Amino acid sequence: MTPRRLNLPDTAKIAVSDVDGRIHAPSAARNAQPILEVLRRVAPVRGTALEIASGTGEHVAAFATALPALIWQPTDIDEARLASIAAWTTDLANVRPPIRLDATVPGWSEKFDPPNLIFLSNLLHLIGESEARTCVTEAGRLLAPNGILLVYGPFKRGDGFASDGDLRFHQDLAAQDPSIGYKAFQTVQAWQAGAWLHPVDVIEMPANNLILSARKPA
Repeated sequence: MTPRRLNLPDTAKIAVSDVDGRIHAPSAARNAQPILEVLRRVAPVRGTALEIASGTGEHVAAFATALPALIWQPTDIDEARLASIAAWTTDLANVRPPIRLDATVPGWSEKFDPPNLIFLSNLLHLIGESEARTCVTEAGRLLAPNGILLVYGPFKRGDGFASDGDLRFHQDLAAQDPSIGYKAFQTVQAWQAGAWLHPVDVIEMPANNLILSARKPA
């Protein structure tokens, strides 16, 4: 899948450093701390963590700093994002160099050793349903026994939306590409269950976002 160039709420606010290629997204700065609070509760204390679609790298830099016993592997599909991730994490000993990964392609899980944690943020609403299902299914295949999958982002609640703003954002995405948009969190949980995972919790987050947690049987 080639990266889509979508007009997103953060698009006009993203800034790139002329010095080292760091990209800053205000939304990443806002939601890193609430996500980290969840990670502190549910993530394994030590082991390895794979982040799918790491974006600017601000999330993984914050998580790796706060959770130093986890070894993080960031990934992304976009070359500019990969450079930004490297710049944000260059001084962090528990972050491996970022890897280019298209998580919408079947079979990608065969390229990695099983991690104890997989974290996916703000991707499923930006890709088609079959692509999103592939991403979740491959993550389930890859996880180590007793591993945890956390999926963060905006979701429909059944056939409805949490707010008028969510509905407008979904409609804006669909206008740019009819194949993309919000997925119901129940649909994603069904994909998790079909990928040998046990859905554990639906965690309410700021701005009507959710974290869907699932665990692979030991």
